[in-house]
Amino acid sequence: MIIDCHTHIWQSPEQLGDGALAELSRPTLIAGQKMRLLPQADTANHLLAAEPVDRSFVLGFRSNYLAAQIPNDYIADYCREYADRMIGFAGIDPTDDDALDQVTHVTQTLGLKGLCICPAAQDFHPADTRAMAVYEMAAALHLPIIFYPGTHLSPKTKMEYARPHLLDEVARAFPNLKLVLSHFGYPWVDETITLLGKHSNVYSDIAALLRRPWVAYDALVRAQQFGVIDKLLFGSDFPFTTAGECIETLYTLNQTVMGTNMPMIPRESLRNIVERDVLALLGIHMPTARHLANLPKSRRIQKVG
Repeated sequence: MIIDCHTHIWQSPEQLGDGALAELSRPTLIAGQKMRLLPQADTANHLLAAEPVDRSFVLGFRSNYLAAQIPNDYIADYCREYADRMIGFAGIDPTDDDALDQVTHVTQTLGLKGLCICPAAQDFHPADTRAMAVYEMAAALHLPIIFYPGTHLSPKTKMEYARPHLLDEVARAFPNLKLVLSHFGYPWVDETITLLGKHSNVYSDIAALLRRPWVAYDALVRAQQFGVIDKLLFGSDFPFTTAGECIETLYTLNQTVMGTNMPMIPRESLRNIVERDVLALLGIHMPTARHLANLPKSRRIQKVG
């Protein structure tokens, strides 16, 4: 089974908050001309891009600091409609006064399977007392947490709160809590590798790295040599790339150094990243076929095309 552990959807880029629209529309050189291309992150494009994988994590986002919110209801509705393919993670901002009530709501009412938290874009230290209370509840409810870096989301984000080593305190305090560091903690790959080797329940996805093959190759070689490549999870970072593009890039990473004395990444290690049993690792339980059959028609799976 192939799980894409890192995808985004939104109704409009403005939902990403202050500064995000300017960053996302930064001029890009295409065919010798500078063009502004906003990624299409609607559910129809997401569903199409997800065709090569069995299931996709769909990440919510909320930030008081950036005045950002991709509604958790929007995430939940989409994941409910395609319940055999989509797994929703609620965007939770620990600085909210009612953050704990939100965790209860998104899990018990909306049926989301985990939390997505972004300290750099939410303006708090990862071991802030308010955040620790959220982690404690997540551990009690067996909810995995994805830590999204968000360092390039807006000029206002605070890189000092995105450092992977700051999660060491969190992992020590909650050893049974499943934590996933997005983007391999880039640019602090070595800090991420250290955390992966130190804590059994800390993982990392490789979303965003596969847009830059040399960066991905370098990071995966280090992970292989330090013995933590089995802690890496596949992620596409849709809408910035698709699962198909990323899988193709991953399997061709060794071509980057072909004909040189540089080390190769074993193909078996690459295949294991793509096919890792992520649901079992993170303790995520999916609805059975019998449960899906009993859902109201509006909530059953609908074929596209």
